[in-house]
Amino acid sequence: MRSVIPQLYTLYQNHPFVSTDTRSLIKNAIFFALNGENFDGNNFALQAIKEGCAYAVVDDSSLKNTDKCFYVENALEALQQLASYHRYQLNIPVIGITGTNGKTTTKELCAEVLSKKYNTSFTKGNLNNHIGVPLSVLEIGNKTEIAVIELGANHIGEIAHLCSIARPNYGLITNIGIAHLEGFGSFEGVVKAKSELYQFIEQQSESMLFVNGDDTLLMGNSENINRRTYGMSSRHTSKFENIYSDPFTHLTWLINQHKITIKTRLVGKYNAVNIMAATCIGQYFKIPIDSIKTAIEEYTPNNQRSQFLQTNSNKVIVDSYNANPDSMSEALANFNEIQDENKVVILGDMLELGDQSKDLHQAIADKIKEYNFRKVILVGQNFGQCKLDKKWIHFKFVENAKAHLTTNTLSEFSILLKASRAIQLEKLIEIL
Repeated sequence: MRSVIPQLYTLYQNHPFVSTDTRSLIKNAIFFALNGENFDGNNFALQAIKEGCAYAVVDDSSLKNTDKCFYVENALEALQQLASYHRYQLNIPVIGITGTNGKTTTKELCAEVLSKKYNTSFTKGNLNNHIGVPLSVLEIGNKTEIAVIELGANHIGEIAHLCSIARPNYGLITNIGIAHLEGFGSFEGVVKAKSELYQFIEQQSESMLFVNGDDTLLMGNSENINRRTYGMSSRHTSKFENIYSDPFTHLTWLINQHKITIKTRLVGKYNAVNIMAATCIGQYFKIPIDSIKTAIEEYTPNNQRSQFLQTNSNKVIVDSYNANPDSMSEALANFNEIQDENKVVILGDMLELGDQSKDLHQAIADKIKEYNFRKVILVGQNFGQCKLDKKWIHFKFVENAKAHLTTNTLSEFSILLKASRAIQLEKLIEIL
């Protein structure tokens, strides 16, 4: 396979755009015919060429001698190896970001900050897996001065594999919590998997980690590696104080004997560490102080993460792109602090928690009881297995919840939407 990568790279240099989906083709791009559970990308190769792609990389031998088809043994492996080959040609800082919670928001904030000074390439959306990472690397162009690559994982060894493609020389783990237990097996498995980023960075000749200095686990795992720290203590490189949220997060940055207040458009105190991380990275790469503050304050989330919506009837906090026990607990605690007597929580299942799923959902249900929310609506089969307060409403599917809320409308409430992405709680937004 590797013997054909230089030849494929020559094609890529002449056509530096890559696509894996015929629904969003770019003219003169190279189409990679990837296979999924329910489709074979080879079946779309000729269509991609017909619609303007320069070449199609295929692994179906029947297309081997077809015009504009570049045959490889495995199209996915070819994509990954091409991205790795491209990365070796680049002499720029690449920041790898992973973590259980907050990695996408942190990546976006870092990109906003770095873009104030550098031509910055960064992972678009949530393209952080074995397909998304090589696509993100291949988006790095000749004019790019710095790149921020998000690394996701749901099993041990995946971060290491993604690092072998993106080859980050700078790294940040936002946090390590309970998530994807079906793949990791245990919390210890999560720790091992996420720490693969630190292990890779440690092997680089010129490297730096950015570490939450208030996180004992992260500090312990990074103690033998070059690092800069951020947090609430005076011993950190980047120091902060006075975090509050109602609903937007504000905090004070202590720098050069000055106190700078950063007022964000992000909902939730739990975003403070993400803001600190972006600030620390901005400092390291010598972004002007005012530019760091402006970049963070101008960032507006629009991806169902820490997003605030003022509808015609209610104030809605949308945090329904992902959920696990830690992020759910933090969202509830933060929502409880908001100064409003009319608060409604609409929560959906947390997925991929394996054998611990029932207990972890029950723990969230028990935590809700600690707060005095006006209404509680739960969606999903996992919450349905819990012992719930009789006043709460439970629906197996989001469509049932939508039907109920269509006839039992909510008005003049503050509402929290939080669930794993597959629950699709965003379907409720239009009726809230």
